[in-house]
Amino acid sequence: MASSKLQVMTAKSEKLVEIDSHCACAMSGIVGDARILIDHARVEAQNHSFNWKEPMGIEAITQAVSDLAINFGEGYEGSKRKPMSRPYGVALLIGGVDDHGPQLYQTDPSGTYCQWQADAIGSGQETAMTQIKEAYHQSMTIEEAEKMILQTLKNVMEESITSDNVELTVIRTSTRKQEKRTVAHIDSIIQTLS
Repeated sequence: MASSKLQVMTAKSEKLVEIDSHCACAMSGIVGDARILIDHARVEAQNHSFNWKEPMGIEAITQAVSDLAINFGEGYEGSKRKPMSRPYGVALLIGGVDDHGPQLYQTDPSGTYCQWQADAIGSGQETAMTQIKEAYHQSMTIEEAEKMILQTLKNVMEESITSDNVELTVIRTSTRKQEKRTVAHIDSIIQTLS
């Protein structure tokens, strides 16, 4: 991207965001499209919490996002927004903890979603998935999972991995609350990578 000496440089673009306190989302693709889908998910989650006095299930949040993506040419029921003239150009990983335990879903621009135990999206997806398949097991500790994720990112990213260009969030089953990892925590794991 070209820049000018008159341009004000902004902070890095967030690719890992909160939908609700028990649910987070990672994105790959057109960030503006992701923001529309994520804002919709946030509204749906808050409406559910307000009406039912309980957090919305992770699959229900994912389905709300997918419903909007499927209806891109028709608009969305009750929405005053004009319909999109093209599909949303973004893939999302929506993860969290609800009454069914930890859950991870991947959505694609067609509005299709699938549940995964572990997944990757983006330009390095194939390579990342190969490494995740080799390293992942269901009895992993959070510390092992964090190291596996950062090792995988280190191996597939075009630039060197640093705490400035990666983000890490954990949602524990015991608390169902997000814990955004600090730069120091991420740096300490990066130092141990091969």
